[in-house]
Amino acid sequence: MRVLLIGANGYIGRFVADRLLADPAVQLTALGRGDDADVRFDLATGSPGALTRFLDAVHPGVVVNCAGATRGGARELTRHNTVAVATVCEALRRSGCGARLVQIGCGSEYGPSQPGSSTAEDAVPRPGGPYGVSKLAATELVLGSGLDAVVLRVFSPAGPGTPAGSPLGRLAEAMRRAMQSGDGELKLGGLGVQRDFVDVRDVARAVHAASLSAAQGVINIGSGRGVRLRDAAAVLARVAGYGGALHELDAPPGPLRSAIGHPRADSDHVSPVAYPYPDGCGSWQQADVRTARDRLGWRPRINLEESLADIWMEAACRI
Repeated sequence: MRVLLIGANGYIGRFVADRLLADPAVQLTALGRGDDADVRFDLATGSPGALTRFLDAVHPGVVVNCAGATRGGARELTRHNTVAVATVCEALRRSGCGARLVQIGCGSEYGPSQPGSSTAEDAVPRPGGPYGVSKLAATELVLGSGLDAVVLRVFSPAGPGTPAGSPLGRLAEAMRRAMQSGDGELKLGGLGVQRDFVDVRDVARAVHAASLSAAQGVINIGSGRGVRLRDAAAVLARVAGYGGALHELDAPPGPLRSAIGHPRADSDHVSPVAYPYPDGCGSWQQADVRTARDRLGWRPRINLEESLADIWMEAACRI
């Protein structure tokens, strides 16, 4: 099976590439902006015609699009997340390759959810920010393209390679600095936010499964369990061996000693504050992942503690 992977150098794309390369039946070609891509091409500025000519030459059976931007203003997000996908869809329509498209979407497309609820694919999307809007627009382009296509709405990916600007990345970095300087307490904000974390390696497995399936439409990829950032911080402290106290800036005064440990009386230093990534999803998000189970035969395998251990290992190695 010939697979064209777009965005192989990104956070999710790197693990998707590893997963696909491990399948001896897959012949993988990587397309991207980096020097190490098999073919250099910028979806945000390249023309559909140029991409069509490449598709006709390579003739892939599957195109996986992991490219996109998570930060920037509305114009930049639209260019990299929406215009780029329009280019892919138009090129596939013009091409004679007949490839299946696997598009990486995002849980931010749904926007805020009711606390305690699980968001299924039939929920009405109401993105709360420009990132979610740009990703939702891309999904609508894919669904309306008439192509053999599936959109995987990935919720909050975690694990090795987690970006330093993400909620868990910021938690790990703040904890590393506190341990490095011997601080007995760590002051953090936004820990009441609840997110559905799914390991990036499980996401790669889902992409592989979607590439081989005939499933179309939107499929949620998550753990199916919402976790508060304060609970994730407690797990991170345990795997890191941090014995200090966590002070939550947006909570009532007083350290959360039961989860993080006891403060040392000799330190009054204020540690760096970690705020959640502004994904526009409000205080709660939890995926309903039954469709992934039923249509892809996929379930998450890696628990959050393992994901956090990998995040911590990378953070602890930073100088």
